[in-house]
Amino acid sequence: MKDDHTTGTARDEVTLGRIETEVALLLRLGEATRRGTGTMEHRLLDRAAYVILRHLANAGPQNVSALAAKLNLDGSTVTRQVSAMQRDGLIARAPDPTDGRGTVISATHAGLQRMAAVQAARTRLYGDILADWSADDRETLAEMLHRLNGALESRNRRR
Repeated sequence: MKDDHTTGTARDEVTLGRIETEVALLLRLGEATRRGTGTMEHRLLDRAAYVILRHLANAGPQNVSALAAKLNLDGSTVTRQVSAMQRDGLIARAPDPTDGRGTVISATHAGLQRMAAVQAARTRLYGDILADWSADDRETLAEMLHRLNGALESRNRRR
């Protein structure tokens, strides 16, 4: 007779291996789908600009350090991305009212418009991809992805 703990552990390892594989495929296929979509809206922003604009739209103006911490990126990486976005008119810099030496970054109207166009195009794309899924299955997927992202954020905050 098998030990339930050993059997459960082996089953957990198989399940975790499947999750790792599926997440890796999700990331690869998601990016390939974005690149392969023929509509212009998907090309209005690169992935980094989209993520930064989504965060600024939700959280409001931020200094680069706070933005880098929230996005779990190096400050120099965010500074480069923000500089490019400022050149493109997607974000604006203003003096930081809490630190006279610093600046805060905010999304411009043009940046928010582009972000909204990309978001709408992505929503339509996922609507097409998941068209034959039931509403309950789509809701379950949304909830599970939310929980996974929350667990990933929590782990990254602890590091």
